[in-house]
Amino acid sequence: MSEAIGAGRRAVVVTVSTRAAAGVYADRSGPVIVERLRAWGFHAGPPVVVPDGDEFGMALREVLASEPDLVLTTGGTGLTPTDVTPEQTAPLVDRLVPGVAEAIRAAGVARGVPTAMLSRGLVGLAGRTLVANLPGSRGGVTDALDVLAPVLGHALDQIPGSDHPSHDSSDDSSGR
Repeated sequence: MSEAIGAGRRAVVVTVSTRAAAGVYADRSGPVIVERLRAWGFHAGPPVVVPDGDEFGMALREVLASEPDLVLTTGGTGLTPTDVTPEQTAPLVDRLVPGVAEAIRAAGVARGVPTAMLSRGLVGLAGRTLVANLPGSRGGVTDALDVLAPVLGHALDQIPGSDHPSHDSSDDSSGR
């Protein structure tokens, strides 16, 4: 993937953590995402840190109203009673992209983290914004970003309706 995949694109990172929002501890996963997005050429400010629950839903609505190209959330995808990031995200997306969420979980399991399959994060489109719920751990975020790296540019190119190269052999001028 080109390091400039995010050139001219804006991304927003939302960390969903009641304790980080209250200052009990520092956001550990949001900055990892922002650093990677900036390395890919995205314009990304610091993470927005919000508590779990309805406050996250309100923050996500506000972020989506600004129409960024990409929104990555981190946290709130597990099984505890306050982990409701997917439930707050689902009503705001128009179409799901389940293969990406499945690939993120599968990558974690393949790397020897069986609990990765417990993440309930979803990926979808909210208008022309790609939204992905990532796990709340630094390792889970790193794994998820590694999954996104080879497909993110293509996905973002497709959202506004851009065409993509044909893989039809009749269009192949190499004679294969």
